[in-house]
Amino acid sequence: MKITRLAIPDVLCIEPQVFEDARGFFFESYNQQQLDDALGRPARFVLDGHSRSEKNVLRGLHYQIKQTQAKLVRVVAGKVFDVAVDLRKSSPTFGRWVGTTLSAENKQMMWIPEGFAHGFAVLTDSAELVYKMTDYWAPQHERCLRWNDPALGIDWNLTGAPLISDKDRMGLTLAEAVARAEVFV
Repeated sequence: MKITRLAIPDVLCIEPQVFEDARGFFFESYNQQQLDDALGRPARFVLDGHSRSEKNVLRGLHYQIKQTQAKLVRVVAGKVFDVAVDLRKSSPTFGRWVGTTLSAENKQMMWIPEGFAHGFAVLTDSAELVYKMTDYWAPQHERCLRWNDPALGIDWNLTGAPLISDKDRMGLTLAEAVARAEVFV
C-alpha cells in the first residue's frame, strides 16, 4: 500500500497495490499493520457501514462530539469527492478542509481521524461507499457542519445543484459550532 499524507497531515490517502490481469483484479482493501504503522498507533474498528447515493447527492459534514469516530472510507462503485474538515481547536489546521476524489476505478481510500467532520459529493450517476469506523454511531452526539459555510469555502466539484437532506441543510456554520463548544479541544 502507498500511504500519502494530504494537505492536513493527519488525513491519509491510501492507495492499494492492485494485481490485475485479463481475469480481473485483486488487492488488499485493508491491512491492519500498515495502517497502524502509518498512524503510529493502533486503529481499532468496531463498525462497518455501506451507503449508496445518486448523482449530486451531498452528505455531510458529519461528526460526533462524543464517541468520536475515525473513518476509513472507500468507494466500491462510482466516484465521489470526499472531504474532511479539521475541528480540533488546538490544531494548526483547525477550520481547514482537505478533499480527494475516491472512485471504484482508482481504489483509493481516505483515513479521516477523530476530531474531523466528514462529507462527500457524488460525481457519477450513483456511488457506493464502504466505511470502517472506530466507534459506534451515537445519534445523541451527532452534529453537522453546514456544507456551504463560506468560512470553509469547500469546492465540492458538483456539476449540478446538490441534493441535501433536511438534517444537512440545518447544519451549523463553523462559527456557530465554535460558539456552542461543539468542536474538539
